[in-house]
Amino acid sequence: MPTNSDSGNVLRVGSRDSKLALVQTNQVVAAIQRAHPTLSVTVETMKTIGDKIQDVALSKFGDKGLFTKELEVALEEGLIDLVVHSLKDMPTALPDAMALAAITEREDPRDAVVMGPRHNGVGDLAGLPDGCVVGTGSVRRVAQLRRLYPRLEFRDIRGNIDTRLAKLDADGSPYDALVLAAAGLIRIGLGSRIAQRLDDVLHAVGQGALGIEVRSGDARTARIARVIDHRDSRLACLAERQLMRALEGGCSVPIGAVADWDLEGGCRVLRLRAVVVSPDGAQAVDACDEQDMPPNGEEEPEGEGEGDRRACALGARVAAAMRAKGADAILAAIERAS
Repeated sequence: MPTNSDSGNVLRVGSRDSKLALVQTNQVVAAIQRAHPTLSVTVETMKTIGDKIQDVALSKFGDKGLFTKELEVALEEGLIDLVVHSLKDMPTALPDAMALAAITEREDPRDAVVMGPRHNGVGDLAGLPDGCVVGTGSVRRVAQLRRLYPRLEFRDIRGNIDTRLAKLDADGSPYDALVLAAAGLIRIGLGSRIAQRLDDVLHAVGQGALGIEVRSGDARTARIARVIDHRDSRLACLAERQLMRALEGGCSVPIGAVADWDLEGGCRVLRLRAVVVSPDGAQAVDACDEQDMPPNGEEEPEGEGEGDRRACALGARVAAAMRAKGADAILAAIERAS
């Protein structure tokens, strides 16, 4: 198998071929090249099964590797050295041969509302008339939104951001509004279309951050990638991912999680809130906990540090608290229905 060392001063980066994926990948490449100006970086693109199948709701697949598997195969075969993923698309348990080398600084992780042309001037979902149709491909979003806006209808929509917006903007569109990730809209220069940021909807695990995946034995590539790792974003996302892992959640399970930072008495505190909601929005279990973190600079320079361990412990505690409140019953019902 070829390795990074075989290719001299070249780094081969893998990416999905969507507009958003390429924008994100190019941001990562630019950051790496600023830190390693003599490195020659090439980008290889491909479609994943999630890109190819556009007529089936994501929740029907029951697998969170929809947007990563083909890229991981190329990585394992040594065709590429590093993959840039939207972290929310990455399974919480990676294959043994793979490692999460870095997590980038998080863009706004919230979900956002985009209004259709016939609702210009409407500032939020509460302003839409009864029965309006809101499009989203996320069971998690629908479950939480049904609790907040029971008078609205929610309908599945697939495709990349441009495709979804085209469906919304078309004459006679069945959609009155869409709910999308704010981060994606911002990254492709469409942040101006955001009418509302949904502070009351807990976002997807890892949403807004990028995950850099490498082969677990490739120390050189991991070291190159580490220059773009953002400590606060990494710790927040690790807490969310451990919560998801402990609850055995997948893309069909409506788990929302928000890890954010606070200062208490001079200490850096990471707070994690999470919710599991039945798909019809009728039942919900939530929990919240917090963890003080080591000050910046008090971490092992490479590998898992004390901050990583504390973040993962926080995620595990919140998952245990949710289980104690009955989250397993909701998760079991979802599994039976899938």
